[in-house]
Amino acid sequence: MEFQHIIYRPGKVARIIFNRPKYLNAQSYLLLEETDQAFKLAEADKECGAIVLSGEGRAFSAGHDIGTDEDKKYRESHGYTDSLSSDRYQKFDDMRNFFVEKTLAWRNSPKPTVAMVHGYCIFGGWMLAAAMDVIFAAEDSVFLPGMVEYFSTPWDLGPRKAKEILLEHRFMTAAETLEYGFINRIFPLKELEQETLAYADRVADNHLSYPFWTRMIKVSINHMQDAMGFTSEIEAAYNNFCLMVGLHVEKIASPDEGGFARTDIAKKNFELSKPWLEKMGLSVKDAK
Repeated sequence: MEFQHIIYRPGKVARIIFNRPKYLNAQSYLLLEETDQAFKLAEADKECGAIVLSGEGRAFSAGHDIGTDEDKKYRESHGYTDSLSSDRYQKFDDMRNFFVEKTLAWRNSPKPTVAMVHGYCIFGGWMLAAAMDVIFAAEDSVFLPGMVEYFSTPWDLGPRKAKEILLEHRFMTAAETLEYGFINRIFPLKELEQETLAYADRVADNHLSYPFWTRMIKVSINHMQDAMGFTSEIEAAYNNFCLMVGLHVEKIASPDEGGFARTDIAKKNFELSKPWLEKMGLSVKDAK
């Protein structure tokens, strides 16, 4: 199968690599469809024991594609709403399919999954990383959580920290996300791929030797979260997201303000938070 917006490398450790470096791996509908297809290929491959999700170029993912011509054309040619002034009922269903149902499916993949994050991990990038079982990150990566369609941030950071970050709206350092439990390990960028793949290889060996063992670990832990309301709250938060934006995303912030993620504001608030972060002994890198 040929892919256009991702790279898929099958194997004991299957690789799914976002491949839109020109757009910092902004998530087009085609990228998300191909990611879903690649997950299904890896899950069906009996020789695959783990899946690693990463991004080509300078970033893991800068979030959703909210305006490139190629994504607009793809949506139009495939019957998806290509603007937020279109049929709102269809838009609601399209967004739910791509940003909630697919992400939940990847969270519940029967194979162990690892996100390998470098550079930017913004909004939709956070969503897809959060859906993986384990997250490794480069020490200079920066994260921007938000009120998005797959709203896992309160579960990822805890309610108090999630309120602190989201109400201020700022980037987080890799060291900070490690401190608060969103990511598992930090490495220098030049070591990130080697260390991530070495870990994934060990996990794959474990899965292939006894797949029911690792699968039931995932099922049980995910069920624990679901018993506390994870999936039902993800679904409810999607409705709240749609209410918040009124399905008029392009009116939230202009491109010169950083688009929907308002990255200019997040960078400013990040700079203002640097003295406190440094005082707490957390490594601080610039959000470029």
